Amino acid sequence: MNQFSILVIEDDKDIQELMVEFLIAKNYKVDAVSNGVDGIKRFKEKKYDLIILDIMMPNLDGFTTCKMIRQTSTVPIIFLTALTDENDQLKGFEMGCDDYITKPFSFNLLVKRVEALLKRTNKSSNVSKLEFEDMVLDLNTYSIVINGRNIELTLKEFNILKELIEKYPQVITRENLLDSIWGYDYYGDTRIVDAHIKNIRKKIEQPYIRTVKGIGYTLEKVNNKME
Repeated sequence: MNQFSILVIEDDKDIQELMVEFLIAKNYKVDAVSNGVDGIKRFKEKKYDLIILDIMMPNLDGFTTCKMIRQTSTVPIIFLTALTDENDQLKGFEMGCDDYITKPFSFNLLVKRVEALLKRTNKSSNVSKLEFEDMVLDLNTYSIVINGRNIELTLKEFNILKELIEKYPQVITRENLLDSIWGYDYYGDTRIVDAHIKNIRKKIEQPYIRTVKGIGYTLEKVNNKME
């Protein structure tokens, strides 16, 4: 069984060392750096299965680091930060993170979040592709093509779009999306879902996602709008 490789970008040495020790004890391969600049450098040198990223760091903050990584990769990213404000959490998801954990935190909970995210990223499926209108989702590579154009989505964004296609023409509530995509009870504001939907719409540049006011979202074929 191959070990998953994790990059920890954390400037608090005590937390960094404990996290590395804990993850190694759980059979993960772990590299660690103390700032975003070194994090970007290490990310470019080696392939990682997941990144754990602090936000308040010297030289290059976590938000900017995440944004730079998202320019070329959909690797799962977990923010691990002392920033607990809801706006910071929403900004994190808008930047493209897949999970957001606030300090102080439980190492056991962190590992469970890591396990759940890696499981969803690497799970196999009998169905290799999903299609809707001009969109083609490859479930093996977690990539999406629209009219021959490759679209870069985060893991959360990809899974939201996958859920909408699989459940079409059902309307899916924000709460159901939180439960199915995040995979654990999330007690924050459902606007996190709205932030992800906004990002998806911007990236796919197609009017396929329809908001059902007060309920949630569904897909709508472009031809239906022209009838």
